[in-house]
Amino acid sequence: MSTEKSKAQDMVSAGLITFPKSGDSASAGGVYTVTCVGPDGVEKWSDTFHNLVVNQGLQDMNDKYFKASGYTAVWYLGLVTGPGSGTTYAAGDTLASHAGWTENTDYTGNRKTVTFGTPTTADPSVVSNSASPSAFSITGTATIAGAFLASTTDNSGVLFSAGDFTGGDKSVASGDTLNVTYQFSLDAA
Repeated sequence: MSTEKSKAQDMVSAGLITFPKSGDSASAGGVYTVTCVGPDGVEKWSDTFHNLVVNQGLQDMNDKYFKASGYTAVWYLGLVTGPGSGTTYAAGDTLASHAGWTENTDYTGNRKTVTFGTPTTADPSVVSNSASPSAFSITGTATIAGAFLASTTDNSGVLFSAGDFTGGDKSVASGDTLNVTYQFSLDAA
């Protein structure tokens, strides 16, 4: 009598490939442009600098867009005072707590309302939106280090971003006007 043996074996494997193209990424960020015009209408200085979009700003943007929670379309620009030894911005900064910098209020009125335009069409993969310039009428002698973007005119709202001048702190005097523009871009390249 012969004995026949058989053996069966099934094998299943699965895999997941993410980002099949090397280098796929997305980034977002903003750029401030600040121009100081003297009382005589002559430009004294100008600076363009990148910002840090803080954690609170990223969380707020994600919450408003994907969760569709209470969206506020009004944003405000503020000025940062230069402490002389340089300012520091941290991802954990909020309007209520930002140890590395101080708001400057040597200007007429409150933080200035930002009016954004229509976003550009992706060209080829960048979409940006520029705000109209916001004018700060300076009322005293001060040192300005940069600017920030916030959702309120007080410290109870959301800090979206803050940035420092590239060329160091700048001096302003009573009668000067600071014209501040903010441009935000999304890049899917």
